[in-house]
Amino acid sequence: MSDDNPLRPPKLPTRERVLDAAERLLAQGDASFSMRELAQEAGVSFATPFNQFGSKGAIMLALSERRIAAMRLRLSETASPDAAAARVLAAVEIATAVMLERPAVNRAVMGAIGAPAETPGDVFSQSALLWREALGSGEGLAPDMRATALKTLPVLLAVAFRGALSFWTVGETSNDALEPRARAAAAGALLGFVHEDDRAKMILRIEADLI
Repeated sequence: MSDDNPLRPPKLPTRERVLDAAERLLAQGDASFSMRELAQEAGVSFATPFNQFGSKGAIMLALSERRIAAMRLRLSETASPDAAAARVLAAVEIATAVMLERPAVNRAVMGAIGAPAETPGDVFSQSALLWREALGSGEGLAPDMRATALKTLPVLLAVAFRGALSFWTVGETSNDALEPRARAAAAGALLGFVHEDDRAKMILRIEADLI
């Protein structure tokens, strides 16, 4: 006889339970939690977080990748502008909104993944993928620069956004200032790839965000 209860929510996969537990501990201001405390919070054995991730640093990297996945999902579900440059700026707004939903948790994660690690994560390539998806086919970019833009802008935008987040992580950029500064950094990266008549508008956008 099955004891399944149709009213009971399905049990999360072990990996997600560990990540959720890590987020709860971080939300309590406990960035220095031990793996034993994490296992207890997740309701799993002490060995489980190690078996799933290998180390606490890898858990922090997985939390960062989880945030990027949320950004990509939200971008895919949001009606976006036709022009690639406008889509990128909209993606910045989506990405910063995700980070600001749980600022204490995300600052702790960013601080952790900014430290040297034995095994580098995959955050950079995941971030570049987000910006590649925002760019699409480069609609509206200068025709003679479009191919170069599609090759280089995902990397430039990933670096620009990570830079904006780094100053926010250490408290030099406030929550309110994160979106405009990140948007201005993205607009600066776009400047060399937009039509001449769009460049002046982009510069005005940068000035409005930074002044």
